[in-house]
Amino acid sequence: MTSAPHPTPLTADDDWWRSAVVYQVYVRSFADSNSDGVGDLEGIRQRLPYLRDLGVDALWLTPFYTSPQIDAGYDVADYRDVDPLFGNLGDFDAMITDAHALGLRIIVDLVPNHTSSAHPWFTAALAAGPGSPERERYLFAEGKGEQGELPPNDWESIFGGPAWTRVPDGQWYLHLFDPAQPDLNWRHPEVRAEFEDVLRFWLDRGVDGFRIDVAHGMIKAEGLPDVGFNSMTTGQRQSELLGKGRLPYFDQDEVHDIYRAWRPILDSYPGGRMAVAEAWAETPQRLARYIGPDELHQAFSFDFLDATWSADSFRKVIDTALAESTIVGAPTTWVLSNHDRQRHVTRYGDGEVGLRRARAAALLMLSLPGCAYVYQGEELGLPEVLDLPDELRQDPAFLRTGESRDGCRVPIPWSGELAPYGFGPEGSELSWLPAPATWRALSVAAQAGVTGSTLELYRAALRIRREHPALAGTDGITWLETEPGVLAFRRTTGGAELTCVVNLSGAEVTVAGHGRPVVASADLTERGDGHVLPVDAAAWFERR
Repeated sequence: MTSAPHPTPLTADDDWWRSAVVYQVYVRSFADSNSDGVGDLEGIRQRLPYLRDLGVDALWLTPFYTSPQIDAGYDVADYRDVDPLFGNLGDFDAMITDAHALGLRIIVDLVPNHTSSAHPWFTAALAAGPGSPERERYLFAEGKGEQGELPPNDWESIFGGPAWTRVPDGQWYLHLFDPAQPDLNWRHPEVRAEFEDVLRFWLDRGVDGFRIDVAHGMIKAEGLPDVGFNSMTTGQRQSELLGKGRLPYFDQDEVHDIYRAWRPILDSYPGGRMAVAEAWAETPQRLARYIGPDELHQAFSFDFLDATWSADSFRKVIDTALAESTIVGAPTTWVLSNHDRQRHVTRYGDGEVGLRRARAAALLMLSLPGCAYVYQGEELGLPEVLDLPDELRQDPAFLRTGESRDGCRVPIPWSGELAPYGFGPEGSELSWLPAPATWRALSVAAQAGVTGSTLELYRAALRIRREHPALAGTDGITWLETEPGVLAFRRTTGGAELTCVVNLSGAEVTVAGHGRPVVASADLTERGDGHVLPVDAAAWFERR
């Protein structure tokens, strides 16, 4: 490994993350620099000008660490190095240097709940045997039954099936995900010290923040008690309780001790280093506990992602999130899609209907106070790829449940008439997952400069969000009276006003009295003193 000097901070703005737009880069599917069909760090570096011009503030990179790639890098074998599939530490240093020069910050994924089964700690644990200090870093336990032939409890993997695997000496180890991802024992001081050192390693290399994978999962209830049901006993999967109920292996109170130890480390570096939690909790109040001046800076609002296409659903989610944000004194973090969930074009109906709604939802999200996360390709209006051949799917959950996240991970199209649409260097025909023929019309090159394209809609909205005084702060919103099925709220700073109107009513509506339109997800026509807003459309109006 190479070492890097402590870099100069990008800016002295410690609060940049409060209103940032963060672009999620799924590294293996963003840009391939060496024609092997897999995206890499150099590919990201080459495409940084595109992201600067798009108008985002930061990039969140999915794991690029040394890994067997059983779960697309979320099975980490070395937290301090780059997997050769993606480059090396020199490539990372060059990428982050260029990103900072372009005004882009870098957030990296941290995977603390589990390691890879190829991690040196786990291979040592298997070799050392029951009762050894090496096994204490993980969660090994004796089985039930006369010969210990049954799992220690009824816990279930998020990927389906038992959360326990038996090793040849008879003990079982816990893996809340794939068997290649053994869970760490976060009550062990060596585990805590190791990850505090990992944080410093990447902070020293200049990263501006961390996205904490399974931030709710590191602490398990004492005694490893049964849940009381699983898919084998009742047909109901325990994962169905995510965000709806408490499980003995998620959202335990003791997990907050970990983040209270991490926050001083982040605060000791200049430039507003931050962390955002991927956390599921049964109530908004419990989710809010992850955020605060002594814990993490943000937690994703998955309720916004899960909102149904109705004014009532969105308003309830927005009101709840903003209320909790006020209590903890931290901004809300909005998200519509990510690498684990079906793309929202498809969730909202697919085809023309889904795209119309996705464009409107983008304007809704980008006009709300707080931080917004954009998943790569949503600025192109990409739908989920639903017809991938089974033999090409790589999601480890697919073999266990038949469900696959691969459809939202297909490499994004950049240019050209044939797949993989400029994903690699000119002439390269490799792509780890195939893009459909319909994506030819959705490529960056096909949409750039085209009035009304989804790419230009995002560029316009992001430019206005950055420049408009009413959207510059993190103050709340004022709801306005509307027709049924229509959302309208105003944001005000000084004498500047910006109003967002979203039509979810099923019929066109006339919007008046909010000033002039500055961006809309569909064409507006004038009617009297107002403008006609089509079905499943949104628009921003300003008055200064």
